[in-house]
Amino acid sequence: MSATTLESVLIIAVCFLCTFAERLLPFLIFGRREVPQTVRYVGKWLPLAVMAMLVVYCLRHVSFTETGLWLPQLICVAVTAVLHVLKGNTMLSVAGGTVLYMILVQQVF
Repeated sequence: MSATTLESVLIIAVCFLCTFAERLLPFLIFGRREVPQTVRYVGKWLPLAVMAMLVVYCLRHVSFTETGLWLPQLICVAVTAVLHVLKGNTMLSVAGGTVLYMILVQQVF
């Protein structure tokens, strides 16, 4: 079952409002005061922890019984990491790894 146009617009509006509120909330809470050390610490390490959890989640069903079942994932994780280290662009890293994965699983393996 697919959403109607009105439902789709409402979903997008709610997502927009939530994202906007997330971005605005720190300014409302802290204003021009210095951000507490705890919040800075969490802000520094949380993105890395989320990325590590996403890698584990994405690779949780990898089977090592055949090379074609795990090699594309390993190659693409490595390419994504190298792209991110070299270019520092999240969109480029994710897009590069995803496109390479699609090519590998559809054309090579």
